[in-house]
Amino acid sequence: MPHKILVVDDEPDLKLMIGQMFRKRIDERELVFIFAENGAEALKRLEEDEEVAAVLTDLNMPEMDGLTLLATVNVHFPIIIAVVISAYGDMANIRAAMNHGAYDFVTKPFNLQDLKLTIEKALHEARAIRESIKVHDHLMTIQQELEIAKGIQEAILPRGFPALSQRKDFAIHAKMIMAKEVGGDFYDSFLLDEDNLGFLIGDVSGKGIPAALFMTVCRTLLMATAATGLSPQACLERANRILHRESVAEMFATVFYGILNTRSGKVAYANGGHNPPFILRHNGRIESTEPTGIPLALLENSAYGANEIELRPGDGIFLYTDGVTEAMDGDKNEFTASRLEACLKRHTGSPLPEIIQGVVDGVRAFSAGAAQTDDITILALRYLGQRG
Repeated sequence: MPHKILVVDDEPDLKLMIGQMFRKRIDERELVFIFAENGAEALKRLEEDEEVAAVLTDLNMPEMDGLTLLATVNVHFPIIIAVVISAYGDMANIRAAMNHGAYDFVTKPFNLQDLKLTIEKALHEARAIRESIKVHDHLMTIQQELEIAKGIQEAILPRGFPALSQRKDFAIHAKMIMAKEVGGDFYDSFLLDEDNLGFLIGDVSGKGIPAALFMTVCRTLLMATAATGLSPQACLERANRILHRESVAEMFATVFYGILNTRSGKVAYANGGHNPPFILRHNGRIESTEPTGIPLALLENSAYGANEIELRPGDGIFLYTDGVTEAMDGDKNEFTASRLEACLKRHTGSPLPEIIQGVVDGVRAFSAGAAQTDDITILALRYLGQRG
């Protein structure tokens, strides 16, 4: 696309001079010059043609002078670069023009080389401004898309578990703090039947929108598979096979899926490479579980062990993503699982929301203002005993 320059001057010789000076570039359609004899006509040209990149204007003109034109251009056409023309001795008006937003100036009688270089500089500046606007608009579009994606993700992930809050045989609570507009962590909990509660937590590799999209696929697939009543082991194995076939860019997800029998307190679970949860015993003791299996989508025929935990009334399970243990302070030291365990010991007998908030506060105090680089997701479950 050619660069358009509006020349505003009531002297006909200037039009001829510019035509000769830029003949080759005009013939090759690199430059297009538009002419006006005064400020009023120039404004009309600008309103008719939004592609004008620069204005070369005389200061002394009839009907509307150059200073008035500059003031109007600066308000209504702020991305247009203006260069003013004046007599060599008219420095007061030239200074006023610069104060009105002119980019540069040339003086009469013209030094042709100086005029050419000044126009070239003005065009370069105009290109830079328009390119920066394109980048800004592109970033704004991305930001809007991220906001939409964030809204969709927030709608997908549960906001508490209101349908489970009336149960007297267990309590459950969760919290997610995203590092960016969208994240790759997920969690959920759902009744498979009156006596069995399914719960899961996961973390997708990568960041940003690709991770958020893969998270949505993983969570949807796991929920649909779990709804069939499969054991945690079989659920992860089936989901893994499907994800491996459909996964792109070598993405994967760590997943912990458990089923609590609300009558016996037994938890059957399978761990697909996720952080091993802690068992919070009612007497204050903290127990760790062994990591098993590998993340989903890495190998098509991965096998996941069948595991079991027995909870007594008052016992609980604390699940988390690596955004907790890998949170860093200003010196790049990680929070670590040992610090998490120590934090849990201080809060183990508290209600679940207080336990989770205590861990979040502990991570934030440790990080001491360092930027959060990964999502922090926590899900805690407590077995309360058989229903009456």
